[in-house]
Amino acid sequence: MKNAINNGVTVNIKSIIVVSLLSVAYLLLSIFLVGYKVDQLVLIGIFNSMFYLSAGTRKFILGFSIFIFYWVIFDYMKAFPNYNYNTVHIADLYNFEKHLFGINLNGKLVTPNEYFRLKGTTFVDIVTGLFYLCWIPVPLSFAAYLFFTRKRQFLYFALTFLLVNLLGFVVYYVYPAAPPWYIEYYGFNFHPLTVGNTGGLAKFDAYFHINLFKSIYAKGSNVFAAMPSLHSAYPVIVLYYGLKNRLGFINILFFIVVIGIWFTAVYASHHFVLDVLAGITCAAIGISLFNLLISKVKFMQTFIKKYEAIIQ
Repeated sequence: MKNAINNGVTVNIKSIIVVSLLSVAYLLLSIFLVGYKVDQLVLIGIFNSMFYLSAGTRKFILGFSIFIFYWVIFDYMKAFPNYNYNTVHIADLYNFEKHLFGINLNGKLVTPNEYFRLKGTTFVDIVTGLFYLCWIPVPLSFAAYLFFTRKRQFLYFALTFLLVNLLGFVVYYVYPAAPPWYIEYYGFNFHPLTVGNTGGLAKFDAYFHINLFKSIYAKGSNVFAAMPSLHSAYPVIVLYYGLKNRLGFINILFFIVVIGIWFTAVYASHHFVLDVLAGITCAAIGISLFNLLISKVKFMQTFIKKYEAIIQ
């Protein structure tokens, strides 16, 4: 078959075979590990459509394959629950949170989550819900901006995002932890088959008479993965690369999103303050480690150079 383009990855017999085999392998492995879901066919359809549609869409989907790789790993974690490998931390984490950040409410020491649950308002419920909706669109939109304007920075951002997630996933398995809403509903008893819960974000859904957050958290890989809060890590990565690329006023918006997501994580009882701090730390370590890798490791430099040539 005649090549569709003269540089990068081309449409030819070899690439068709590779893409087809990867698509089938992904579907079969997904069915084996987590069962069949329509989402899997949708992902395969999107990837194949963009790969064959044009040279531009092919480069785009190959670049964003870094995020697809992250999503596949996240999804496959359902097949390997972290509570099968280490004890889930419930009471100890709760008590430590209360010890460090406890608030005296009517003579009783409560966690910030418990305080906000009692003192929250409809206005804050709505604002925090809007902030929490940013955790996916903002990083992906920023990635798209970098892809079309600064390919090398796009790769740096995407690979840093992946690295931070991998670090977070390791902590998930080393230190399984229940979120604050779990304690509200189940106390300190461990129930391994607990399904995802919207926590305080249920108020957002209820106000608008929708099931937005309910549908999102129904897809969660594991309830006992509150430490670290990767929701809190993502906007840090965005802000870092926004500052690095001198985006001016946009960075002010990024900073507002950072603070908003951090606050919402606690306000909506999805994370303790300790989880948020761990997420921030995870982002800082991931960013620092990635910068070290690209400055010291020849393989990383070569890999990024070749990857950039593919999507250029």
